[in-house]
Amino acid sequence: MINRRTRMLIFLFLLLSVSLWIASPYSELNIKVFGRNIDWSVEVRQGLDLQGGLQVLLEADTTENEEISMDAMAATRSIVEQRVNGLGVTEPVVQSQGTNRISVELPGIDNPEEAVALLKETGLLEFVDLGNSPLPPGTSVLTDKNTGEMANVNVLAERADAGEEIELGDVIFETIMTGADLRSANVGRDQVTSAFQINFTLTEDGTDVFGEHTANHIGSHMAIVLDGKVISSPVIRDAIPSGSGVISGDFDSESANKLALQLRYGALPVPLSVVNSRTIGPTLGQDSVRLSLLAGLIGFTTVALFMVLYYRLPGVVAVLALAMYAAITFSLFKLIPVTLTLPGIAGFVLSVGVAVDANILIFERMKEELRDGRSIEFALKSGFLRAWPSIRDSNISTIITCTILFWFGSTFGASIVKGFALTLAIGVGVSMFTAIVATRNLLYVFLGRLDLDKRKKLLGV
Repeated sequence: MINRRTRMLIFLFLLLSVSLWIASPYSELNIKVFGRNIDWSVEVRQGLDLQGGLQVLLEADTTENEEISMDAMAATRSIVEQRVNGLGVTEPVVQSQGTNRISVELPGIDNPEEAVALLKETGLLEFVDLGNSPLPPGTSVLTDKNTGEMANVNVLAERADAGEEIELGDVIFETIMTGADLRSANVGRDQVTSAFQINFTLTEDGTDVFGEHTANHIGSHMAIVLDGKVISSPVIRDAIPSGSGVISGDFDSESANKLALQLRYGALPVPLSVVNSRTIGPTLGQDSVRLSLLAGLIGFTTVALFMVLYYRLPGVVAVLALAMYAAITFSLFKLIPVTLTLPGIAGFVLSVGVAVDANILIFERMKEELRDGRSIEFALKSGFLRAWPSIRDSNISTIITCTILFWFGSTFGASIVKGFALTLAIGVGVSMFTAIVATRNLLYVFLGRLDLDKRKKLLGV
């Protein structure tokens, strides 16, 4: 019959084995169960400062006295997040900062300039009635949609016929419909010229408006305008009742995909400007990983030497428990998953100190009992019982602090603080388990194998 202590040791051994496998770089599973292939793998998620990438802080670009509603900023953040997801970046972070700022982190981005342009551009698409006057691509125009004023093309045309000189900046064109009437927008290629183009389909209401306008304005020019600049101004040659069409222009692959992405997710309710942007190269990220690992190794070795030299046999047990703690914690980081950043690694290293602190409290209590002439077994039980309230209270206090820091980081977009709080909280939780369960059971193993009552020097007494 296996006793409780043996069962616990078997459990700890299995837990350590699984944790080491998950924490290793080779944690992949490929098995067949009931004729079905199961492929499973887990990798470390690296943050911006470890793998390199782009960090951008965007701010609402409004006049000094203009107020922005919370709903408008929330909608803007949602559209920015959708655009970011469309880039195919792994683990992007989009967070609100205060009432009028949005923080964006794009790890591993290849083209930072293109990404910044995609994020900040409003993406307001307009189909504009030009009448009989085409405009070249790139021309800036005013419309009744983006100025809030009435279209005056007909009035100015009469003035032009009377011989008055009219400036383009005086003309306000009529917006037929906007990108809000688009159902879909995808990149395609012209079958004849192979040039890139945007194939779009309209909503039911958009189809009715587009069909009616094209039927009534055959021979007129209709401009495709994005953020106040003309992309193209084709001639309406026939009615288009189908609700689908093509936007053509001088597109390459990147610009076509960017425009399609903007149209697909809609225009920003609030215009944005870039407050600052920071690009971190992958080489710098690799250096950070290397130095972090070196710092962690030095710290672990120093702590291990201190524990072994000062506490002797209990110190050896503490080092074994500490190794188990590191394996379990890192495997949890991969399973949850936690995006590791430099502050996150700092939180993990700090939690190592918390784990050691719990062992020190236990061992000091044990030494007090042994100095009073108690037996080894009594000192061991008493050490854990007397140290537990201090360990519990200090760790709960740390977890409460981590909760506050995590809330602060989530509310104000401080991902650095958030990552530090999360890794520290996980580490503290695991340290309570290893200090009380792993250390205790390992000490009982040595107690049963060695005659420690006659060899108290092994306990540092």
